[in-house]
Amino acid sequence: MNYQFHPDAFNEHYDSAAFYQSRLPGLGADYVAEFDAVMAHICTAPNFYPTIAAPDIHKAGLNRFPFHVIYRVMSTQIIVLAVAHQRRRPAYWMGRLAK
Repeated sequence: MNYQFHPDAFNEHYDSAAFYQSRLPGLGADYVAEFDAVMAHICTAPNFYPTIAAPDIHKAGLNRFPFHVIYRVMSTQIIVLAVAHQRRRPAYWMGRLAK
């Protein structure tokens, strides 16, 4: 299974990588590597992570960085709805469900 980003989720992901890279060279690459590892696991076992909104919205946490990947499981792909900070603006991404 593969994945695609909601446009706003892509911007969140890109901005996070750029932020970490600006803090310490190489840290942005570490963030991207961890994100990619989580996404690889999601693509192989999409229902492994907890369901947070019925019937198909899940949340997977990154270990080193304070983000959750909020995603929807579709029949042939994963839609990344948000790359959400774990402690800021909970559920702001809910408006993306209809898009």
